[in-house]
Amino acid sequence: MVSLKINGKSVEVPEGSTILDAAGKLGVHIPTLCRFDLHDINLHNQGASCRVCMVEVAGRRNLAPACATPVMEGMDVKTHTPKVINARRVVVELILSNHPKTCLTCPKNTNCELQALAAELSIGNIGFSGKTTQHKIDYSSPAYVRDMNKCVLCRRCETMCTQVQTVNALSGLNRGFTTTVGPAFNMPIAESTCVSCGQCVAICPTAALSEVNNVGKVWDAIRNPDKFVIVQTAPAVRAALGEAFGLPAGVPVTGKMAAALRMFGFDKVYDTDFAADLTIMEEASEFIHRLKHGGRLPILTSCCPGWVKFFEHQFSDMLDVPSTCKSPQQMFGAIAKTWLAKELKVDPAKMVVVSVMPCIAKKYEAGRAEMAPGGVPDVDIVLTTRELAKMIREAGINFAQLDDEGFDDPMGESTGAGVIFGASGGVLEAALRTAYEWITGKTLDKVDFMDLRGMSGIKEATIDVAGTPVSVAVASGLGNARQLLEAIRAGEKQYHVIEVMACPGGCIDGGGQPYHKGHVDVLLKRMEALYTEDKTKVLRKSHENPFIKKLYAEFLGEPHSELAHKLLHTSYVKRPRM
Repeated sequence: MVSLKINGKSVEVPEGSTILDAAGKLGVHIPTLCRFDLHDINLHNQGASCRVCMVEVAGRRNLAPACATPVMEGMDVKTHTPKVINARRVVVELILSNHPKTCLTCPKNTNCELQALAAELSIGNIGFSGKTTQHKIDYSSPAYVRDMNKCVLCRRCETMCTQVQTVNALSGLNRGFTTTVGPAFNMPIAESTCVSCGQCVAICPTAALSEVNNVGKVWDAIRNPDKFVIVQTAPAVRAALGEAFGLPAGVPVTGKMAAALRMFGFDKVYDTDFAADLTIMEEASEFIHRLKHGGRLPILTSCCPGWVKFFEHQFSDMLDVPSTCKSPQQMFGAIAKTWLAKELKVDPAKMVVVSVMPCIAKKYEAGRAEMAPGGVPDVDIVLTTRELAKMIREAGINFAQLDDEGFDDPMGESTGAGVIFGASGGVLEAALRTAYEWITGKTLDKVDFMDLRGMSGIKEATIDVAGTPVSVAVASGLGNARQLLEAIRAGEKQYHVIEVMACPGGCIDGGGQPYHKGHVDVLLKRMEALYTEDKTKVLRKSHENPFIKKLYAEFLGEPHSELAHKLLHTSYVKRPRM
């Protein structure tokens, strides 16, 4: 342990800690811009790039960056002297001098960390002028926009992309005044190895990275009298949407969300949890078929489009390993434009399927050629949780005061297994609840698989299924997924089933969720909200959903049928690693 003083108060911290770590232990606030910590993931690996956290250390002539200066025995630190405050103001003014002055129309307005920092330092005048950098805005991605004119070179996105997600789509480019962060050779992001996981968007302090805004498209569709517009909402959305309206993290707002969507004018309001139950029917069937007939194992879940594109780039030699099931979002659209349209007596050509997702990769997924059989997309428009919050504000709805309403039938009915899809481990747990009963023919009384829950990046367990040990694993975060797949490729690990989600913690931490700014307790509360809703459900196994039974009895036939494969399964594309 190392003893030091900060603003006259003594503190002890482990050797190797930084001044910023020590200040945090004392509750002393030191402003930062490039620093970002999430759970056990430290994204501060670029070497004090912003210089906002400067402090004064006794005996040193120059100020020191608190985030990158190791503590030393007997160190005496001052964090808010006139010299320190002036230095911080100068740094922020210099950043602002090369930053667009479009705050009022910026996607990150009121959520911008640079904006908040300028307010904290009471900056009312920018004392620097001169040439500003000019970058062409990259609109190539269907998921997000790259506006490097708003980049502050904190390098968070680069660290997340290369060290945490191991996608390696972003790196520092050029030098000096022309320095920027982007794909190799500054190619359009859509042509790179980017998987649209959205984690770079989630941690960007400004709007240098922001989701493609589809709000206008949805309003236009609703206002069009020739369109029958339906909406589906993903499980993780209900656990986070309330945060955008001042409600505590982890408060489920399922009923208020349904009420708000109905007020917008959607013709029907449905639940993606229905399609999650449908996914389990197909995925569990596929797993059992492989298990009984010597098929390729492990089977990998395929619900996450960021993960799908990742293995297409990074593990294209293993494209026969993942499940061929579409994601719940896409299954919903496929069934809506066939079975549901017939049930409602609606012309499928006039039906518009809108999705509300916690994830920006879902915008990319909806545009994949495989998801538009015959040129008709399963899903037409995708919104993020943040975009839904914007629509609620635009409509002038007092969200917190809304009465709870339910979803419409038949695609609004779901089980507890469907709702836990939003948390890391939830898809696998839901699949095991059904697979166990189908394999053994016995009722599974204990449906909670606690070993599969939590924020750990890799979770492993062995499940006894009628005397057969089934080895399973869960990975959240693409770097952890890489670790598992490389071990399988090398023959070091053997599993029967692996669930992978691109985002740390799962969809609750999706790139389209309300910004949590690294507070892991927020993610844990979102996760708990989903498991709590699961517990309150009368039915907790996907194969018990009465409308899923009706769907198979009247339309699909049975899981893994020819029609089910045509509508609910997909194929994958070998993509270059560079």
